[in-house]
Amino acid sequence: MRLSTDAERDDARSAAVLDAAIAAGVDLLDTADAYALDDADAGHNEQLIAGAVARAGKPIFVVTKGGLERPGGAWVANGRARHLAAAARASRERLGAIDLYLLHAVDPKTPLATSVRALARLRDDGIVRAIGLSNVGPAQLEEALAISELAAVEIELHPWKLDAIRGGLVALCAARGMHVLAHRPLGGPAGVKRVARDPLLLELAGQHAATPHEIVLAWLRSLSPAIIPLPGATQIETATSAASRLTLDSDACAALADRFLAVAAAPASAKRGGEVIVILGMPAAGKSTLARDYESRGFLRLNRDDRGGSLLELARALDRELSAGAERVVVDNTYATRASRAPILEVARSHGATVRCIAVTTSIEQAQAHAVARMLERTGRLLEPRELRGGEIGPGAQFRWRREYEAPRLDEGFAEIAEHTPTRLATGTRAALVVECDHVLWIGRPTSPDKIVLVPDMLEALAGWRDHILAATLWRPGITPAVLAALADRLAALLGRPIDLRACAHPAGPPVCWCRKPLPGLALALARTHELDLARSTHVGRNPADRGFALRAGMQYAETLAR
Repeated sequence: MRLSTDAERDDARSAAVLDAAIAAGVDLLDTADAYALDDADAGHNEQLIAGAVARAGKPIFVVTKGGLERPGGAWVANGRARHLAAAARASRERLGAIDLYLLHAVDPKTPLATSVRALARLRDDGIVRAIGLSNVGPAQLEEALAISELAAVEIELHPWKLDAIRGGLVALCAARGMHVLAHRPLGGPAGVKRVARDPLLLELAGQHAATPHEIVLAWLRSLSPAIIPLPGATQIETATSAASRLTLDSDACAALADRFLAVAAAPASAKRGGEVIVILGMPAAGKSTLARDYESRGFLRLNRDDRGGSLLELARALDRELSAGAERVVVDNTYATRASRAPILEVARSHGATVRCIAVTTSIEQAQAHAVARMLERTGRLLEPRELRGGEIGPGAQFRWRREYEAPRLDEGFAEIAEHTPTRLATGTRAALVVECDHVLWIGRPTSPDKIVLVPDMLEALAGWRDHILAATLWRPGITPAVLAALADRLAALLGRPIDLRACAHPAGPPVCWCRKPLPGLALALARTHELDLARSTHVGRNPADRGFALRAGMQYAETLAR
């Protein structure tokens, strides 16, 4: 129960909610050291839980989590062994005892194996009684189970997010005797409102003398004996709900499964067969080019980018097309997880179709270049971060896909899995020398054009590059087009030749634009303007970001102008 992350929190009201829940029969309380306002406030929610357990007068099963920090109120994963060891001991100090300790989130900077071994040591040393994971997929769970026995997994699960069911996570947990703690079982604040107005849930609520929200919680429990919904009540009225005592009949469960789980329509009396090709890969990997090749061979192409809607709706579109007689269909979308692919396979099986998978194995560096090239082709320029929300791919989408990716496996139902690696697209014919300004072209970080001082012997060094177009790159947060143009004019005067100066004006932090190195936006924008062959062009820089920039753009890299 997360009662401590709101700046308007009221500890007395929170204690009353906890006491009411326990009095109503709740015997499991879920918390985390990160349920707090920031790092200085860490453990606040655990202290509330400890007080409620002390007042309960009966055994309460306490679940807490570690592996997230709250610097400045942000949520930052830290799965390092040293952090988990210290966090678990601090949590036990606050709670007195920990029945189940979970890794709150997988840390992309720390191998999952390292975090799991740290949890196992905490259990073996008696700091916690049992261990588990939060927010993982089946592949991550299998990796962890190869290292240590686990007691539970905590994941988001509600009628509009059933990935854990479709992707086999719940089945895997049930087979291993593990609990599935379902957080946000009503879908969060927006989901609570959605549940309250859903016609089927309202109808079933009337039939069972319950609320629509109690119907949802009862249905989730019915899906598997492993599932334990965690409503996260913050009010006495919801904390005392009778949902845990509600049992749905088979007709109600069937109606809910048809409403929320079913993908394909009732199968026809005779299965038609056919072939479905599933092309998967990260955004801008080159899936569309491959799909168009299949389309030219007579395959019907289904793509969410063209149709809109969700992947589930795309699977239902496949169902309609196969029902209408389509025999060969190609579906190309990201499909990072087993759960996201499951509806397509379910539909194909219902029609007796063979499903083949092609995983497009483009590197993230090449996919980044594809994304920028596609943007430049469609818009003629590099878009600002706020404009990327309008449909163009932002760099975060590819990093997120790489974090979530679960490689396809035959046991999902594929008849065959193949890999495809596209070649880098050819560019123009001209060559360029692209120089990083700071410390390579000029000295220091000049604040105005008149302050520019070229690196000694720069003119002599550039003489060997007369056959190349000259360009330069610069990162200067907040720089205006007028200042950039003035810098370019001054450089041209000093160098005695034209120079195309390009800059990223966006601040430090997680990548939100395509123009900040090591992302390749500036290089591809230069290539478009000057019809460059980037493979024949050279970038001269001084740091890892410059090297990564050249790699992503397909340029040669050097740290000196000497030829």
